[in-house]
Amino acid sequence: MSTLRLGSTAPDFTAETTEGTINFHDWLGESWGVLFSHPADYTPVCTTELGYTAKLRSEFETRNVKVLALSVDGLESHKGWIGDINETQNTEVNFPIIADEDRNVATLYDMIHPEADNKLTVRSVFIIGPDKKIKLTITYPASTGRNFDEILRVIDSLQLTAYHKVATPVNWKAGDDCVIVPAVSNEQADELFPKGYEEVKPYLRMTPQPNI
Repeated sequence: MSTLRLGSTAPDFTAETTEGTINFHDWLGESWGVLFSHPADYTPVCTTELGYTAKLRSEFETRNVKVLALSVDGLESHKGWIGDINETQNTEVNFPIIADEDRNVATLYDMIHPEADNKLTVRSVFIIGPDKKIKLTITYPASTGRNFDEILRVIDSLQLTAYHKVATPVNWKAGDDCVIVPAVSNEQADELFPKGYEEVKPYLRMTPQPNI
């Protein structure tokens, strides 16, 4: 299959999860989504990631984001692993984990990289918009834990820039100034950004975040 790219429609699927059978597009509804994969159950780095993700539930809910994890092990294994996650990370896993024993979803999302392992999924992250389009992809090596604070930061940027004619500069975080996109003329900027803007260069115009 061809590699999924930014702007591709996220493949739909039906799968068994720890919270029942879901049809992905129906489950996502009008929400944003984070789909992230794990090479197997009872892996140490992923245990810490799933625990931290559970602790971020209110952050995801505030942003209208649903979280869905995947591992190639089965439901019974998942349930045992969740017990370990809850115990060791002092939390309660509060999102579904796909049981992808047939590797159907992993194949749809190109999560199996033979150069890394020909059976286990790499540690991928997909952020998917309400339009079911892929907005971001990141693939991490097995040795490096994912930064979910960064994933929240990216979601903030994606949601801001989807509805306002701005981009977010280096190291931006919610509340910081934004860049007015070059396609907007100064005349249009005067109307669109009543808080004003600073023209550092004709192509670099900074304005306060418009949605706060």
